[in-house]
This record gives sequence, structure tokens and C-alpha cells, in this order.
Amino acid sequence: MTAEPLAAHAAYLERLKERGRLRALQPRGGVDFSSNDYLGLSSSGLLAEAARDALARGVSIGSGGSRLLRGNDAEHEALEAEAAALFGTEAALFFSSGFAANATLLSTLPQRGDVILHDALVHASAHEGMRMCHAKRQSIRHNDVQAYADALAKLRTAGGRGTPWIVVESLYSMDGDRAPLTELAALAEQYGAMLIVDEAHATGLFGAQGRGLAAALDGRADVITLRTFGKALGCEGAILCGPQLMKDFLVNRGRGFIFSTAPSPLVAAIARQALAIMASADDRREALWKRVEVAEARLAPLGVSATGSQIIPVMIGDDSRAMEIAGQLQQAGFDIRAVRPPTVPEGTSRLRLSVTLNASLEDIEALTECLAKVFT
Repeated sequence: MTAEPLAAHAAYLERLKERGRLRALQPRGGVDFSSNDYLGLSSSGLLAEAARDALARGVSIGSGGSRLLRGNDAEHEALEAEAAALFGTEAALFFSSGFAANATLLSTLPQRGDVILHDALVHASAHEGMRMCHAKRQSIRHNDVQAYADALAKLRTAGGRGTPWIVVESLYSMDGDRAPLTELAALAEQYGAMLIVDEAHATGLFGAQGRGLAAALDGRADVITLRTFGKALGCEGAILCGPQLMKDFLVNRGRGFIFSTAPSPLVAAIARQALAIMASADDRREALWKRVEVAEARLAPLGVSATGSQIIPVMIGDDSRAMEIAGQLQQAGFDIRAVRPPTVPEGTSRLRLSVTLNASLEDIEALTECLAKVFT
């Protein structure tokens, strides 16, 4: 009798189900407390207008090939030039997603003999890139500057001549806390390291013109930043900003760039408009931070700690309990999701409460009232 070829896969999924960790796709429904559409741009109409304008002037929907073949479009180049000018870097390179950008960057730039020092909580896309590269890698305790300093000093004392790569997120997507970027940039300069900063959840929200938490570091020869368009900017894609040498090397050696169909020129045109909106969206940022302030105040009596950001984890601990509470809130009309291991560390299952302009102040008050009832 022939064995079922996917029997092991079925057994794995059954084990996940028994542990309360089986994932399934779930449609949108209720008030948005789970998306990354922080500034409410994805459905604002502003980007729809940009799409209509782009189509009217003949921008293509599909690219037709990789950018090294016929896929390179004037919209890609315009977006990269405008992003580099806005963020103050020599160059920028556009990708179809933040995952593709991170994976390509970290699978390509670090070389054999180099060492990657990454924050323990850095995104899965960074791990995917590191898994494919020839450099050694070491996990560093979350936001522990001294641990980075000790690892770098040990590397140099042992005679290591390769380039150290420090890999962090400026704002962590599950905890809502910030990386110590000033201190890490100083270490990069001291030890001849490259600092890679994923600004996915900070772009559009922090700093002048929404340029992010790493804006003061842009333009340095030892810093590369990643900005995504699919979160606060409301559309799709991501862009790496850094030295011209970064771009040239990725165009020549980055397999995730070379062998991938180029992103849609239409999406690039929309992303250009999203950047322009971001730069003048102080009113939206002000409205968002007012919502964050209200959410923090209403959650404090429930023992939920403020993060100073739009991402507020409501820690539950137990996987099944987190799913149960999320389900109750969803039935009450609030789209909030439970996050379980391995996305977060064992024993830290949580509700990831995301504050966006898609929820009003009244919605926030209603959610916290419902959460208080669930907790009692």
C-alpha cells in the first residue's frame, strides 16, 4: 500500500491544532485594530486618485520582465530618485515587498568571513536572508547595546577582519518598542560595521516628514535602511536606501532582484504619490498620536503598558486563551488578532493592538470597555 505523500504534513498540522497554534486565513470584519494601515491611506481615495492619474498618462500595470531585461520602467527610476532625495541617501532600490528586500539584502551583501549580529526579535524576512548567506550569524539579546559592544570587541580581539553587520528594526512589530539606534550607530563607526535598520513600522509616523526613526542616520556610508510602502503609506512594495555601492552590488549579485519580475510600474507610481503624501501628512500623524494617547490611557487600568508607539501588545501568555479573547472581541465587532509562537517567544501569546486612523476615538473607547469586561 502506498503511503500518503503528505501524511507527515497532515500530522504536523494536527499537532499545531492540538496546541492551539493552527493558523487559518480570516476575512476582514469589524473595526480595524489589526492592520498596519496606520495613517488610513489604503482606502482614503488619495492613492486611488494617484492610480487613476497614472493610468491616464499610460503607466503600465505589469512590468513584463525583470528589471535587467525589459522590466525596468521610468516609474521605478523616478521612485528611487525621489526616495533617495527625500531620505537623503546616495541611492535607493525598489522591491515588490519588504520581505523580498530584506531577504535579498542579507543573502547578498554579507560575505564569507563576515559576521551578522542581529537582534533576537528581528523579522522573519531578515532570518530568511541570513539563512541563505555565507556569513556567520549571532543572535543578540533584544535591544542590549552592551551585548553588541561585547560581541564586536570579541570579534576584533580574536583577529576577525571581516565586516560586522548589525541588523535591527527601528520599531519592533510585535512589541512596539524602539531600537537604540544612536548607540548602535556609534558602535558601527567604532568597529567598522554596517548598520541595517528595518524602518517598516516607523516610516510615515516618526520624525520630520515621517522619515522615520533612523532619518538622522541616512546618508552615512555605514547605514542601510529599509522602508516599506505597504504599512503607513497604504500601498505596496519596499525600498532600500543607502550608498550607491549597495545598489550596484544588489543589481549585479542580488538573486532576489535579478531573477524576479519587476514590481508593477503602476504600483511604483502610486508609491511615488504615497511618499509625497507622507511628507506633508502632519495632520494625519497628529490625529494618530491622539488616538494612541487615548488608547494608552484607557488600557493602563487593565495593566497594559504603554509603548510610545502605535503598536500596543496586550500580553495574555497562553495560546488558547489569547485566541479565545480575540474571538470574543471579534464577535463584538473589533478586528483584533491573537499572535502566538513562533511569531513571538514561548509564553508570550498576545493580542497585537494596532492603532490606526481607521478606528475613531469612540471605537478605541468601545474596544477598551469590551476588553475590560473580557478580562473580568
